[in-house]
Amino acid sequence: MQKQDQQKEPGRESAREDTSTSTELGRSGIKVVSRIERDEVLNALIEHSSDAIMVLDEQFLVRESNPAARTMLKLPRDEEMGWKCREVLRCKNLNRMELCGTSSCPLTRALQQHGPLPNEELVVGSQRESFCEVSASVTPVDASDGRGAVFTVRDLSALKVASQVRANFVSMVSHELRTPLNSVHGFIELLLQGHMGELTEEQRLYLGYTQEGVQQLISIVEDILFMTRSDLGQFETRQQGVQLYELVRLVTRNLQPQALKAGVALVLAIPQETPLLYIDPQRIKQVLNNLIANAIKYTPPGGSVTVTAREHDAHFQMITVTDTGYGIPLEDRPHIFERFYQSNHSQQSKMGGYGLGLAIARLIVEQHGGTISFDTALEKGSSFYFTLPIYEGARQDTL
Repeated sequence: MQKQDQQKEPGRESAREDTSTSTELGRSGIKVVSRIERDEVLNALIEHSSDAIMVLDEQFLVRESNPAARTMLKLPRDEEMGWKCREVLRCKNLNRMELCGTSSCPLTRALQQHGPLPNEELVVGSQRESFCEVSASVTPVDASDGRGAVFTVRDLSALKVASQVRANFVSMVSHELRTPLNSVHGFIELLLQGHMGELTEEQRLYLGYTQEGVQQLISIVEDILFMTRSDLGQFETRQQGVQLYELVRLVTRNLQPQALKAGVALVLAIPQETPLLYIDPQRIKQVLNNLIANAIKYTPPGGSVTVTAREHDAHFQMITVTDTGYGIPLEDRPHIFERFYQSNHSQQSKMGGYGLGLAIARLIVEQHGGTISFDTALEKGSSFYFTLPIYEGARQDTL
């Protein structure tokens, strides 16, 4: 019995080895099949995706595209390959300002920052009849023949219809709020001027608080109306030649009482001989007012806010608002220009605000073809800087 068992053991081991080998071969076979199937699935996903997908090289040439991209841009299959993306995509921001050839170009930004650029809202299309509002993602890739990027866009037309309905409602409500608020503000002004009889100091004090509250509500309503009109494509700029020094001097003079109340020195360090800018003065006053008021608000007593300007390049001037304030916490920096963003930082709860000022500033600057950004250091301060176009003789001839 023992001998028989011993004789059977080698057979069992052999069987086990065969099974193991078969299993390993099976596993190996599964891996090969899975790899092939995965490539087929990926190709099918790209071909049948409802999102438009294009591959661009670092010379901004289109190398590949899927059917959705050709349908969206109304291009035959063989005609878009090798074209420059500005001839095919021609990206614009939501205010129809063309981004091709500027530092705001999404492809340029993605390649420069060596990282993906997700969820950019753009208008793409080379012909007016093919314009399409999209959410775009740009992902840099390294290939054997050089660097490039995958440009993925999703049509937002249906969402935009729903968004427009909502925006119209917000606009209507905001407009209806503005009228009674202006009436309340006007009547308070009449009371303070003594048209309804003499007031005691205590009455003047409380009416002053009321007036400040009403003015803040009016400002919120105006900002919401501004953003809503922008979303509806009703935001236009009336650009003209403007002297920067006089514009900044007017804004700083209006904000001087706020700076004095906060114990902050407001410094205008712009030479009077700066070149004329090609801007909408009312809109740029709004940008300066938002940036300087923010800087005053987040600077402790004894600090300073300084406005400077310098030439950025042959076509743009750079304006900088620098404070000696608290600085911006690391976790808040990516969201600074988002609408209604509220920091959890302790200073935010003290200072208040509703998170539209910087979003409006960016929108106006970009509408002028400029860019806006910032540098910051905790407990040392922040610098917000933006570029504006210089008024050129060629433009003057067209006025």
